Amino acid sequence: MKVYYDNEASYDVIQNKKIAVLGFGSQGHAHSLNLKESGMNVCVGLRKTSESWDKAKNAGLEVKEVADACKWADVIMVLLPDQHQKKVYDAEIGPNLKEGDTLAFAHGFNIHYNQIVPPSNVDVIMIAPKSPGHLVRRTYIQGNGVPCLIAIQQDHSGNARDLALAWAKGIGGTKAGVIETTFKDETETDLFGEQSVLCGGSADLIKNGFEVLTEAGYPPELAYFECMHELKLIVDLYYEGGLNRMNYSVSDTAEYGGMTRGPRVVTSAAKEEMKKILKEIQDGSFAKEWIEENEKGLPNLSRLRKANREHPLEVVGEKLRGMMSFLLKKDKKEEVGV
Repeated sequence: MKVYYDNEASYDVIQNKKIAVLGFGSQGHAHSLNLKESGMNVCVGLRKTSESWDKAKNAGLEVKEVADACKWADVIMVLLPDQHQKKVYDAEIGPNLKEGDTLAFAHGFNIHYNQIVPPSNVDVIMIAPKSPGHLVRRTYIQGNGVPCLIAIQQDHSGNARDLALAWAKGIGGTKAGVIETTFKDETETDLFGEQSVLCGGSADLIKNGFEVLTEAGYPPELAYFECMHELKLIVDLYYEGGLNRMNYSVSDTAEYGGMTRGPRVVTSAAKEEMKKILKEIQDGSFAKEWIEENEKGLPNLSRLRKANREHPLEVVGEKLRGMMSFLLKKDKKEEVGV
């Protein structure tokens, strides 16, 4: 596995390019501001009616409507939600691509599942920071960066890898390390991690633990602290030094209890279900389901969001978090990308 750092990336291939970042959400604000402050010629592409229009202008960025940004740019980074990218590509990006342009993404979903099929005379690359956008921005301001993945789908120019590395350097990624992968591997592993562990598996483990304690008569506040609040302490230890760092840092009682009881909760049946989830990602059936869900107006997602908001864990959690002044200050900082 090759890891690229600052001294292996050069701005030469990108510093004279005109760059359009489509979107000004979590990733969009970080990429556009970091690149501008790295000396790049950047504009943000948005709908004229977007609530982010004034935010981007107030941040000192040039803002254009999406089609105009694509006409103007040599490099177009698509940082829109997965479910909206195809529609915007068909209407505003694709018709304005010129031979030799570079089309960039931070996630491979639409390219890998053939929702977007670019012409053969453009470069198609990916630069995917492995963190939320507010951390991409915050670490850059601090003089650091977050690890990134890059991938090359089409190399029409012969310089696609150099440009991807230059972009990664411009947002701070080469300070932490950049690994090259493929659109296929990034898409499939990213979806699997989200569904089975990060956003799916962990959330349901937390909810089940909370329900077991409250159904047994324990106060919901205690259940929240034990099953939700303290999870950050454990995850931080994982992040710092893996499973061994966590086990070293907790009590012997916690280490022994976790190692002997954890496998009784996350059993071989859970692993078999994970294999099924991976298969659905690999064969495209999840992508098809998600695309159809959007075409129908998100009925299942809306129902699941409502159930999640109304879960007792969230009700008691909102109350407890409102009492934690340090969380309120942190949320305000992250909202403005500090």
